[in-house]
Amino acid sequence: MDEYIEVNRANWDARVPHHLGGYDLDSFRSDPSFISHVVNFDQVRLGSVAGLDVVHLQCHIGTDTLSLWRLGAQSVTGLDFSARALDAARELARDCGAEISYVESELYAAPHALGEERFDLVYTGVGALCWLPDIHRWAVVVAALLRPGGRLFLREGHPVLWALSDPRPDGLLVLEYPYFETAAVTFVDEKTYVAHEGSVASPEYRHFNHGLGEIVTALIDAGLTVSALEEHRSVPWLALEGMMEPDGPGEFRLTRDAERVPLTYTLQAVKSASA
Repeated sequence: MDEYIEVNRANWDARVPHHLGGYDLDSFRSDPSFISHVVNFDQVRLGSVAGLDVVHLQCHIGTDTLSLWRLGAQSVTGLDFSARALDAARELARDCGAEISYVESELYAAPHALGEERFDLVYTGVGALCWLPDIHRWAVVVAALLRPGGRLFLREGHPVLWALSDPRPDGLLVLEYPYFETAAVTFVDEKTYVAHEGSVASPEYRHFNHGLGEIVTALIDAGLTVSALEEHRSVPWLALEGMMEPDGPGEFRLTRDAERVPLTYTLQAVKSASA
């Protein structure tokens, strides 16, 4: 197994206990209509998923996965490489009476792990692609999982955001890390992106950036047609502490000159009905 997978899986396993208290799981359990802030933001672009067979790649503890099920998808499958995260996702689904299938697999092995199953919608949420070293291999996986006429829906942190340095005392936004796909950049961070006590037990992880053009080109090369691309001024976590303010439910934007950089983007692509 590639070294980056071992390191990153240990990091995500270690995040799970902290995320159980930071993802508003009680609201999912107490309110059958509650959906995640991420999926709520996506809805206007996602449109109806009623009657669709959906796979959520890199689903973590399953809050967005459950939200897709609550929006009326015919079937929902979540896939992730962290067994600990999937245990939490299954427990949440059971508590909420949701019929969701969860599969443990590294992303690039997804077609093998899912067998012959194909989907109308491949959904990928924020903070997924930055854990993958090869965007072309990812695009091939997406194309393989889609039925003819099926669609990819992706909202992701913008590669400009991933390239920014940590917040600086002078308030400048500085590009410190690679924008384009390169070898892994190693970080050590004892905190995760939700408020929590204590430290992450396995704080080291490997990050990979991919330029927007690289992502679009990879999907085209995999045989998909890009149907929509929109950049956003907000991101669904406090990405730059001390420099951001709330911008609607669960979203944050720069407090000063929010037009300076894109923070996330939504990309959609479709597989030809004759493929």
